[in-house]
Amino acid sequence: MDILSFVQQVTERITALAWALFLLTWSIGWTLRGAPLPISRLKRIGSGLIEDSIWAAFWLAIGSSLFSFIVYIVKMITGG
Repeated sequence: MDILSFVQQVTERITALAWALFLLTWSIGWTLRGAPLPISRLKRIGSGLIEDSIWAAFWLAIGSSLFSFIVYIVKMITGG
């Protein structure tokens, strides 16, 4: 395994894991927020999770771009 394929593989795994965690958090947030329970604290927690997951999506986009740039740099260095 060369350095280029290693960096690409690690980048893809980290990005996929981060997006899966984002989707899980977002889903749980909407489930809690829309729950037919009269517990307002639970609904606030759901709203907080939704807000946090939106910020996470933003940072995932930034991080994915950074990882793509790193892979590009590695390709330029290794000539791949």
